[in-house]
Amino acid sequence: MKSQKLFWLFCVLLAFALVAAACGNDDDDGGEIADCEVNQTDGNLNIFNWAEYIDEEQLAEFSQEFDVSVTMDVYDSNEAMQSIVGAGNSGYDLIVPSDYMVAILIAGGSIQPLNMDAIPNIANISSDFRNLIYDPAGDYSVPYQWGTTGIAVDTEVLGTDFPRSWGLIFDPAIADQHSGSISLLNDPRETIGAALMYLGYSLNSTDEDELQEATDLVASSRDRLAAFDTDSADEFLTTGETVIAHGYSGDMFTQFQETEDPSRYVYFVPEEGGTRWIDNMAIPFDAGSPCTAHTFINWLLGPEQGAALSNWNYYSTPNAAAFDGLNEDLQDFLSTPGVAPLELLEEIYDTGDFEVNYSDAFIEAKG
Repeated sequence: MKSQKLFWLFCVLLAFALVAAACGNDDDDGGEIADCEVNQTDGNLNIFNWAEYIDEEQLAEFSQEFDVSVTMDVYDSNEAMQSIVGAGNSGYDLIVPSDYMVAILIAGGSIQPLNMDAIPNIANISSDFRNLIYDPAGDYSVPYQWGTTGIAVDTEVLGTDFPRSWGLIFDPAIADQHSGSISLLNDPRETIGAALMYLGYSLNSTDEDELQEATDLVASSRDRLAAFDTDSADEFLTTGETVIAHGYSGDMFTQFQETEDPSRYVYFVPEEGGTRWIDNMAIPFDAGSPCTAHTFINWLLGPEQGAALSNWNYYSTPNAAAFDGLNEDLQDFLSTPGVAPLELLEEIYDTGDFEVNYSDAFIEAKG
């Protein structure tokens, strides 16, 4: 866990990185479009992605089919990725930013416009995932997967009669019973957002008083946490290190399936609301192999590969051509009440200049 001093240093470096990226990519057309043809490769592929988000065997299949090597590094928050990619010379050809972060990366000149002629399988994207607020024309990003953020619990400890509420984490009367066995995501917008929703506010609030109230709530919960963790929240739950975990729908369900009794664990969106997020594929402005990246995007948007992606990570696909290939377990999970209740979901938006307030709030809350 980083110290407050290191987080402040991170913020300073991030500010310089964004300025540098914007200066380095100040083209009237928003950046040059790579001159690529369908299935063209121009080098090996280096991916920067969330952990456990694509099967290594699927990457190996692409590698063999197109005779390129594929490497992948992982990050645990959009902000951590942004600081590296925005600074330039990251060495990455493909990244997987979430919705609101796409808008930030576009504004900072950190990702390049896509050559749609090299991605004919873009036609497979469902109409529900077009004209999105963070990239209205779809010029810079292609939807990768979507899901929800909520809570997973161990019913062997909590039983089945527990409140489907963020109060499991934030209400001392409930949460103190499980002190030391609770985890929150190591993510400013998700974790501060969870507190905002518990308090009855929007997770995109730009009200400083509401944000401070949420910050204080997370800070007051700190002593009962086992960790602020994104990469291992699902594993902590199923190994018994925690009994209540803030996490992502697909991560949790995939981990449940690896246990002897998956029915022991329950994932749900709390009654106060949760996040509906869309992760996307994008290409850094200075990618060394932009054509290989375009080819990978197009390949992954095919029906077979799109279904294989979701059947491995158990997230919902925006790829309409992949729907028929989803396995029965995944379809059952996605239709389970509470996993994706649209009426309770809110998407995280880029709040512009207010974003730094969320980063500062998270630093303060973590102590």
